[in-house]
Amino acid sequence: MGVMSGDRYSQLVNAPVVSTVAKQLGLPQPVELDRYRAGAPVISGPVLSGAAPGGRISKAVASLLDEIRAERAGAEGPAKALVFDASGIADSTELVELQRFFYPAVRRLQRSGRVVVLGTPPAEAGSARAHTAQRALEGFVRSLGKEIGGRGCTAQLVLVSPGAEDQLASTLRFLLSPRSAYVSGQVVRIGAGVAPIPEIEWERPLAGKTALVTGASRGIGAAIARTLARDGAEVVALDVPEAADELRRVVEEIGGADPIGLDITAADAPERIAARFADGVDVVVHNAGVTKDRTIAKMPEERWTQLLEINLSSEERINDALIDAGLLAANGRIVCVSSMSGIAGNSGQTNYAASKAGVIGMVEALAPELAGRSATINAVAPGFIETKMTAAMPLGPREAGRRLSSLSQGGLPVDVAETIAWFASPASTGVNGNVVRVCGQNLLGA
Repeated sequence: MGVMSGDRYSQLVNAPVVSTVAKQLGLPQPVELDRYRAGAPVISGPVLSGAAPGGRISKAVASLLDEIRAERAGAEGPAKALVFDASGIADSTELVELQRFFYPAVRRLQRSGRVVVLGTPPAEAGSARAHTAQRALEGFVRSLGKEIGGRGCTAQLVLVSPGAEDQLASTLRFLLSPRSAYVSGQVVRIGAGVAPIPEIEWERPLAGKTALVTGASRGIGAAIARTLARDGAEVVALDVPEAADELRRVVEEIGGADPIGLDITAADAPERIAARFADGVDVVVHNAGVTKDRTIAKMPEERWTQLLEINLSSEERINDALIDAGLLAANGRIVCVSSMSGIAGNSGQTNYAASKAGVIGMVEALAPELAGRSATINAVAPGFIETKMTAAMPLGPREAGRRLSSLSQGGLPVDVAETIAWFASPASTGVNGNVVRVCGQNLLGA
């Protein structure tokens, strides 16, 4: 599954003859991205790994590559992924190790290739100079992502706390695989696990788990429901009563539990949700959200309040009801859908951006509390995703949304869903308090 059929520009510039002209003119030519196919290996192609002297994560990387039976790249020839352990870099003069590894290696990277750089959270690096050097990795990775994105390749930085090397498998599996097709230029932080990692059937990691997905009747929400169900979860889909027909079709497709028709802003919504999950819930995905765009000078209070209630305040109340009643299961997950607008802001979206920045604040605030309860909370921040809503946008903003990224194309709802499934995995016990953009490394914001 590659570029969405509605992206006529991508089809045109990659057509015979036209593609040659487009290349001569320097026009973006989005490549078809690799995406997950059932039964496919984690990564299809050779992996080239390396490390700076003193790296402490290489052993965990080698173990994971053996576990997934990854082909190892030789001294020459193509590579599907480049993995570099930079945790041993303790001084700015040692950053040259990045150049020494990537200067010859990046030319070998195949289309839809993966780059993963591993480091240490700067504050945990042990000295001022090591902090400085480890912080430099972020600028390197973000820039490299922009250099290789034209080939559909991605680059990520994974900061692993000392002692948390055993928490790497879930994240590295995701970032090396086609599941992370539209995630690039991101920083992921891995710490001590909030709970022991259980035995995992990696093709169905959520088997035996119950998941609540709000706003599940269409678009991104429906994709989340499908993906979590594919991974073995019993999905309870929720949406407003007006979306009952669409919601029922999604539930019938995935074989989910009886859906919940409910306005999450209703006064009794948290109580009703808690009653439905009286036996506990393993995964809660806060996806429901709306836009009510206007500049602040034309924003009546009612319009502001309605959006904040749906996008943020209702989520806080639902979390409180589930957490206070002890209904979020051990090694449970809360995953929120924020937005690129909550990070970078957007004209005409002061209410929406405030709500989505608030979601990030909620993740930051609850992460330590949930860790103490053996649970995690994380968020995705989508960029331009091909949905009915974006298809209805005027041509100019729609094309800008697609092209202003390292991958020069819009993402698909499944790209957001795959990222949420990674957060939701029982193996992601060390991934807590993260906000990961699913935006193809959009050029706006961090």
